[in-house]
Order: sequence, then C-alpha cells, then structure tokens
Amino acid sequence: MPLNQAARQFGVRESAWAADLSPSGRKLVFLSAGPGSSTIAKILDLDTKQVTPIFGSSGKPESLEWCEFATETQLICMYTAVDNIGGVLAGFSKLVTLRSDGTKQQSLGSKRAGYDMYIRQSDGSVLDWLPDNEGSVLMARTYVPKVEERATNIKDDRLGLGVDRVELATLRSKVVEEPKRTASRYMSDGRGNVRIMAFSDFDGTDNLTGIIKYRYRTPGDQEWKPLGNYNTVSEEGIWPVAVEQSSNSAYVLENLNGRDALYRVTLDGSGARSLVASNDKVDIDGVVRIDRGLPVIGYSYTDDRARVIYFDPEFKKLGGSLSRALPTTPLIDFVAASRDAKTLLVHASADTHPGTFYVLNRATKQMEQLLLSREQLDGQQLAPVQSISFPAADGKMIPAYLTMSKDGPAKGRPAVVLPHGGPSARDSFGFDWLAQFLASRGYAVIQPNYRGSAGYGEEFLGENAFRDWKKAMSDISASAQYLVNQGIADAGKLAIVGWSYGGYAALQSATLEPDRYKAVVAIAPVTDLSLLRRESDDYINGKVARDFIGSDSVNLRQGSPLQNASRIKAPVLLVHGDLDLNVRIAHSTKMADALQKAGTPVELVRYQELEHQLDDSNARAEMLMKIGQLLDRTIGN
Repeated sequence: MPLNQAARQFGVRESAWAADLSPSGRKLVFLSAGPGSSTIAKILDLDTKQVTPIFGSSGKPESLEWCEFATETQLICMYTAVDNIGGVLAGFSKLVTLRSDGTKQQSLGSKRAGYDMYIRQSDGSVLDWLPDNEGSVLMARTYVPKVEERATNIKDDRLGLGVDRVELATLRSKVVEEPKRTASRYMSDGRGNVRIMAFSDFDGTDNLTGIIKYRYRTPGDQEWKPLGNYNTVSEEGIWPVAVEQSSNSAYVLENLNGRDALYRVTLDGSGARSLVASNDKVDIDGVVRIDRGLPVIGYSYTDDRARVIYFDPEFKKLGGSLSRALPTTPLIDFVAASRDAKTLLVHASADTHPGTFYVLNRATKQMEQLLLSREQLDGQQLAPVQSISFPAADGKMIPAYLTMSKDGPAKGRPAVVLPHGGPSARDSFGFDWLAQFLASRGYAVIQPNYRGSAGYGEEFLGENAFRDWKKAMSDISASAQYLVNQGIADAGKLAIVGWSYGGYAALQSATLEPDRYKAVVAIAPVTDLSLLRRESDDYINGKVARDFIGSDSVNLRQGSPLQNASRIKAPVLLVHGDLDLNVRIAHSTKMADALQKAGTPVELVRYQELEHQLDDSNARAEMLMKIGQLLDRTIGN
C-alpha cells in the first residue's frame, strides 16, 4: 500500500464511537468523525435503519465528547475545550441537553445571575440518570460566588461542588446536596440516592495534598460516616468504583498483597466487607454493568488481554456464546442496554479488527450488525498481535505485545519500539491504529509494558517511571534487544516512536543509547522534568504533580532529554499541538532548538488549536506521512 494511502486510512478518526441505546432500545446515538477535527452526533433508527446527523462540533475550540439518552426523545451531551487564561492553559467542560432531533439545545450548567468571582472550568456532570423518574437527572454542579453586575456585594456566596436535581424540559432545579468547597466527587446508587461523597484534602495554602477522604451514609440518613481514604501519590487506600442499590453496598478497590483487589463494603453502618476478587499477577480493574443504575454483573482485569468474570450466569453464558459466534472479533463489550435490559448494545473487536457495534435481542437471541468503528479499514488485512514477554537486564520478565504483518520476512525485519504514554498506564491486547500503521509499512512493532506501567501491582509500578526512569528505560532497551536476539529485527534497522511519556522515553532512550536507534519520533513529549515541575505550579494539584516527578536535582537533570540533547545522533521528528494541556508545547520547541544547536537533524511539526491527542484526521494523516518518510529513509521498509 502506498504511504500516502496508508497514512490517510490509519490517520482518519473513528466512524462510530461513544454509542448509547435509547430507553426503548429502538434508537442509537453515536459520534462520528467529520472533516478534520470536527465531530458529528448521529441518530440511528433501528426500525427504519435511517441515520440522521443532528448536530456537531468543530473541534476548534470545542470538542464533542459524548451524547447519551436521558429519555426516548431527550439527549445530554458533553463538550470539552482548552483555553489560554492569562498565559495558563486550562481545560473546560460543558453539559447541554437537546431533543433527539437536534433542536432546543440548552446548557445544563447553573444559571448565571451576575458575574462569577472565579473561573468555572466545569458546569457539572451527570451523577444519576434517574431511570425511575424519567425526564430528570441528578447533577454534580460546581458553584462559584456571584456578584451583582453593577455592585460589589456578593449576591450568591455558594462555593464548591453540590448536587442538584434538574428537570430537563424546564431546567428547573432543586438542591439535593448543598455545595461544599472541598467536595470533589459524589456517587449515587443509580436510583436517585447520593450515598458517597469525597473530600479533597488541602495543605492550608490552596494546594491539594493528594489525599481524598471518602464518606458514606446509610439509607434514609443525612449523616456522613467515614468510609476510608485514598492517597493519589502513593496510590494507597480505598477507591470506590460503584454503589449498588440492590445490595446496599459499595464496590471498592484496595491493595491486597501488593495488587488492587475488589471488595464489597456494606453501607449499613456495620462496616462489613468481603473480598469479591483478587488476582496474584495483576490488578483488578473494576466492575462491569450493562448500563447505569443496573446491578453489577461482574468484574474485569487485564493480564495478556482484557478479561471479564461474570457473577451473573446468564451473562457468563452470553459472553462466551458471543465470542464463539464471532471468532474474528472475540473481544466482547456490553456497551449499553434498553430500560428493561432486554435489548443490548454490543461491541465486538479484535487485534486485527477495530470493532463492530451490534444490537442483541435477549429474548430471541437475534443479533444485528449496526456500525463499524472504522469504516475506512473495512476489508483491510491488519497485522496480528502476539502477547510476549522478555527478560529485563536484571532478569525480570517484562510483558509486551509484538505486531507484525504476515507478509514479509520472519527474520531480520526493520523494527520500531513503541513505548506507551502515562507513565502509569499500560498497553493491552487489541487494535492500535499507530502500531497497525507501522506494521502495514513492514515494520515489526514491540510495545513493552516497562516497569512503571499500571496494572501489574505496586512492586512493578515502583516509585513511578519519572522518579525511576532508569529502570523504565532499561526495560525499553531490553525490548529492542529481545527483537535482535530473537532474530526478528535487524540490529542496524531499529527506530523508536512514542507519544506523551512514550515520546519522553523515545528521546531519553536516544540520549542513553545514541547508536541503537536510527530514527526517533516523539509526539507530545515531556523533554525536561524540571520544566514539567515548574509548569505544575499554576494548578492546585501542583504539589501532587511535583511529588510524583520528584525533586532530586541530579535525577531531574540526567532524566531530561533536553539537558542531554547533544548526545542524540539519530534524526528526530517532534510533533505537538499548541493547546496541549498535558504537556506544554514548550517541551518540543525547546527540544528542537537544542537539537539544532547540537547539529542533529530535527523537524518540529506544530499543530495550531489541537490538544494532546491530536484529534484531527488531517493532522494525524500528515503526521503518519512524515513518520513513514523518516522511517523509510533511515531503516527502510
């Protein structure tokens, strides 16, 4: 396949994602990529099969994130955007409600009466869809004090996160929980009852400490009782993931023998708790429901691939039956359900298939194909993904994924090391558009879950891959050596490509081993750890971020590609959006300047009005084109 064709096919954004079923199960709302960075919300009528675009967003600046049915004829949708406020980038989100034909769009944020004293970044989130009281929702709303337009006296001094009940047709609201300044999260039972509240701890100087204090209340009681705490820096304590009305309990994740285990805690005041699930190799990820407010039907974890263990015998049987019935797309996800749970929206995918949405009638067992996740790749032969492991320098076995097309040599290929972002994240088995693009060009692609990756327990996570970058980089280097030792890759034809922390890892690896890689691609990379620390000063979680990165000056200097740019020999491609809230574009501009001064070939591709994920089909296609050209010149295909 010609490079320009491959870049277009793999660079284009999804044709269907964020899908939801209406209460009757006869309509589907989903998002679809429009030209460039635009997104279109569409309605699919399952009776007539007609698809109707109802509205959308340009992506510059507002991006449409999701739409869901509140009633058969009413939707709630969320926009996000990044803006520059006095030289500081800040993220914003907005909820709107509209009819399912796209008309009468209205904001769900608290009404303005005067001027806000502070910048409001979020106008709220849907806490409970109130399935028993159709037409209303519980919203967690952010309140800031308001002053009169022509006076200095405060008209409304409420501050913090509260809960309101909102009627969608009239937008009338009723206070359910008064705003509290330090409240950061509420959880309901999905049936209208707020059961858990989280408080963020401050150090007295308006900086978060990273400690979250959880409180709960028993049915019919207004008194909040201690449930437990969570430390976001050390990742210790309890993390509630669901409240279930039928069992009057909360499901929480908590450490057991060095890994996250799932517990059920009874919310009746007794403190009774029981172990639901644990795994001696990986963390438990969370619980599984078929839709909001419905009982928990299982839990999930990820070893070599994502897995679900069902409590519910019917869904255990159904999940197995679907995997067998769809052998080419065995990764099954129950996305949504009708109000009576008799109609299910199912997504089936595989490593070699981006996925298909189906509607399933539980009574008749009939299933109908609806939408492809990526129409542009329909019929395209994709490269299989193999779950592997390799020995690190200290003998520790490191899990990874190897993607190679079936055509081409089995030995001595040019290869690309593709470390993931995060760093407290991980790669998993399934379709990956960037890895598949590289594989389509004939490259062997290895994605190592280096130490510092999430999901494998606290020992594997370690201090984190910023503080202990040496171990992470050593594991990434070992992944490249594994390809050579196995004869898969030609030692003289290795490149490294990464996004976010992966981009940092690509550049840092090139400073540590200047002769190993013949090309380096860093997308939205961190390049200087001290700069990353300083940038966090503009935000209330700055102390948490600084603690995560560390303060050892030697480690910060040695662990910063920008401070060691002169060591890089291979040509470098840098790609960055100038509205990147995760990693400021200064990291790439400074790195480009340093490489130019060192005489290293470098190209910086800068995208205006794009954020960290570069959610623009044209930008992604151009980026893939440039990556392909660089790799063709340096390691060949």
